[in-house]
Amino acid sequence: MDKDNGKQDKKTHSILPRSLFTGFIGGLLWSMLGVVMHYFNVSQVAPKTFFLRSWLKTDWTSGWLGDVVSIGMAGIVSVLTAYIYFGLFKRINSMWMGSVYGIVLWLLVFYIFKPIFTNIPQLTEMDVHTIVSTLCLYVLYGTFIGYSISYDYHDTMLKGRRDKTSHT
Repeated sequence: MDKDNGKQDKKTHSILPRSLFTGFIGGLLWSMLGVVMHYFNVSQVAPKTFFLRSWLKTDWTSGWLGDVVSIGMAGIVSVLTAYIYFGLFKRINSMWMGSVYGIVLWLLVFYIFKPIFTNIPQLTEMDVHTIVSTLCLYVLYGTFIGYSISYDYHDTMLKGRRDKTSHT
């Protein structure tokens, strides 16, 4: 019986690096979309608004280099959000949990952590396009992270059960 628990732990530990990589790719992908949304004036805020412009007031942060650096930073921070999702919600195999996770992240960034990000306007000062587009972006990001992690977890556990029954 201890042998099975060891295999279960090994499977869970092998899923974690894939989940963290999913978080990194999700951060890169969805922050790139955030840059595009800002470029086409769909949103008043861009990833560099959070990661760079709130602390640095230099010229390079408002150019393409600021976008590239902030996309990389979003990928790194996204590893943490993927780790949190993995730890709390990996067993919930639902697309909706990821969507809710994205909404919670949006509320954290735009409402709770607003004092940290001094360069972001208050919610009441943002236009409706920015609010809706960033909320949609966070929902898509949360769904990508959440569903990818839960699907991988459940798929790995299912394969483990199949392997276990085929060996007996």
